[in-house]
Amino acid sequence: MRPESSKNEPFKGAVQAKSNAAHGLRDLFEVGLKDIYWAEKVLTKTLPKMVKNASSPELVNSLKNQLSETQEHVSRLEKIFEVTGIAPTAKKCDAMQGILKETNGLIRETDIGMVRDAGLIAADQKVKHYEIATYGTLHAFAKTLGENKAAELLAMNLHEEKRTDAALTGIALSAINREAYRADSITNT
Repeated sequence: MRPESSKNEPFKGAVQAKSNAAHGLRDLFEVGLKDIYWAEKVLTKTLPKMVKNASSPELVNSLKNQLSETQEHVSRLEKIFEVTGIAPTAKKCDAMQGILKETNGLIRETDIGMVRDAGLIAADQKVKHYEIATYGTLHAFAKTLGENKAAELLAMNLHEEKRTDAALTGIALSAINREAYRADSITNT
């Protein structure tokens, strides 16, 4: 266990916090909400591009369903802002921006068809895993803070993200990964 230090004496090697740094769990909760709010809003603009680049009907349907689900997540987040009294503002999410930049690169660097579909699923699952981690953390924060309605809404988003992630794995394993692998065999012969 680390010994306590005063605010003026940071631990050796510790980074000095900015003047507007989070000072408590409520601050972390607020920052996290604003972060995932930005991410979900950006996803409502990104998913249609993914739909246009997918070829498997099953993947196209999944991505379309995710779009309406993501719009619902945005609405729930707005309700969370309302019930917690936190201003509904989006804060750029560097992690999601990086994942989506990688997704755009993947689209440009893959052939249309099952290879691209396999890549889109991989990219989408990275998005889902980030969302699962974020919603899980925010749910725990909300419960600790006694924000029961927020915790309930966050749990709904978390459940849906986990369900979508499992569905994507099923789609990949049903045929897309095998077809993408066959493309390797044809290319390398």
